[in-house]
Amino acid sequence: MRSSWHRVAEMNQAPVVAPDPRTNALTVAAGVIGGALAVMWLVEILDSTVLDDSLQSNGIRPRRTDGLDGILWSPFLHSGFAHLLSNTIPFAVLSALSLTRGLRRHLTASAIIIGLGGALVWLFAIGSNENHIGASGWVFGLFGLLVASAWFERRPLSIAVGIAALVLYGGTIVFGFVPRPGLSWEGHLFGFVAGVVAARLLTSRRAVAIPEPPDR
Repeated sequence: MRSSWHRVAEMNQAPVVAPDPRTNALTVAAGVIGGALAVMWLVEILDSTVLDDSLQSNGIRPRRTDGLDGILWSPFLHSGFAHLLSNTIPFAVLSALSLTRGLRRHLTASAIIIGLGGALVWLFAIGSNENHIGASGWVFGLFGLLVASAWFERRPLSIAVGIAALVLYGGTIVFGFVPRPGLSWEGHLFGFVAGVVAARLLTSRRAVAIPEPPDR
């Protein structure tokens, strides 16, 4: 028989509380978004205060071998704090909406957007002397991902998220496709295209299958 001491210890033992999955998801989302933004801001602070804006030259330079690695660096490089600030809030909001579909999906989609979108800019953007930098291509890609996922999947969550993205940034996105001096509209366009491609690749056949009407 167990001693009375063991029984008393068991009675006084604090109950084990399972962690709330929603709290964990919010913590992960905040960490992912905050981490990406922290890198962008730290790079800009370092570039502006210490390196005399020398990092800005490492963006995507179309069809030039010395600009090919800019596909990786360009989302984290900006032409100044105003440029970075203009991307910060849309990036945070659209990333949060994307993360409602899961961390792995968001990271995979982001990799496709950065890689494919950047490659398309390098291949097809007008002017080989242009230097494309900024997270706006990533932002436009996330927008394309959310809207296209709603179209491909036709599920309540994806539709709700797509509508939220449209309401919040639909007008801004359309205006961002208009060619203007000093604006990487090609980065916006190809980022959006890469987001649509990511949505299609990440949508299962089962999700897009439309049931046929029953035979009469």
